[in-house]
Amino acid sequence: MEVRLDALTKIFPSRNRKSKDTVTAVNNFTLTIPDGKLVGLLGPSGCGKSTLLNLICGIEKATSGRILFGDEDVTDLPPEVRGVGMVFQNYALYPHMTVLQNILFPMQNFKGEKKLTKEQMLEKAHEAARLVQIDEYMERKPSELSGGQQQRVAIARALVKMPRILLLDEPLSNLDARLRLQTREELRRIQRETGITTVFVTHDQEEAMSISDMIVVMKDGILNQLGRPQEVYDEPVNLFVAKFLGTPPINVFRAKIKGESLIIGGEKVLRFPGVKDRGVMAGIRPEGFILRDDGALTLSLSAVEVMGRDTSIVSTHPECEAANIRSIISSENEVDEGAKEVRFDLKPNKTFIFDAQTGERIAAAPAPLREDA
Repeated sequence: MEVRLDALTKIFPSRNRKSKDTVTAVNNFTLTIPDGKLVGLLGPSGCGKSTLLNLICGIEKATSGRILFGDEDVTDLPPEVRGVGMVFQNYALYPHMTVLQNILFPMQNFKGEKKLTKEQMLEKAHEAARLVQIDEYMERKPSELSGGQQQRVAIARALVKMPRILLLDEPLSNLDARLRLQTREELRRIQRETGITTVFVTHDQEEAMSISDMIVVMKDGILNQLGRPQEVYDEPVNLFVAKFLGTPPINVFRAKIKGESLIIGGEKVLRFPGVKDRGVMAGIRPEGFILRDDGALTLSLSAVEVMGRDTSIVSTHPECEAANIRSIISSENEVDEGAKEVRFDLKPNKTFIFDAQTGERIAAAPAPLREDA
């Protein structure tokens, strides 16, 4: 089922009753979610992700704009008739019910043409339980399950409603790191097997990039960028997106373009043909450094961390926004840990320049200073 959001806006009144100020949680948001895809809504806390999900579900009513499922306008429909399945962060299972009873509960409220016999409901409940691999726990109560198992019950309960759209609001945030990795792989498998259009809210960029067909990066209720995860990582439209995606994060320097060259701290590090002289912010991905004795960029060495396959070089520079710079290189490179300085050339495809005032990316194709870089 395709989902279309057309100029969707949600404005909340101020919590202070005496104040006339308002809060715009979702701002003129337009997005088309293709049928059968898993889309990750990504952004920092308070950026409007959950509000957008609640608008799609019908829990919140839009201030303006339209929501369409396929060709059907559902903007003014109540949640129970929209055909959505919702999985909340806290699972919201009934503690006094068994796993089976929790999964059966949505189907027991079906009316009219949707109403099922007891046998049909049991069949669908067991089918959903097998899909999420909890069929051996059907007689247990939520308190007898692990966090990951409870999460699967919540997903099964959402799936038995035969939803047109599946909505997941930070469903993995309560799990430990190892279980989160396992469960997100299961979520991806389930989504592919069912083919249900799925919207997944998270503030964890690694989580979003690993399982999403597309990611939507949000800030202050506004869509900043939409695209395939790798495309958004490789081609950020602005400094916010570049900073938000990536672990370790991108290294950002105060810099300038002079004579079509990128200059950081007085050193020419790359060429940017066609770009006029101006002040810029330069972003360099951690994997964008090439260790060389005669490299163009000189950094003050702080530490060398060998991490098996890779080596992380921690350094500093007076023009860097952050206290530390992290450069990820192959562990095959030898680094003199006693040295005071370390020098790098930069990979053009991992270096971006942004307008110093607006943060918008400056569209330009960088070129290395030397032919062999």
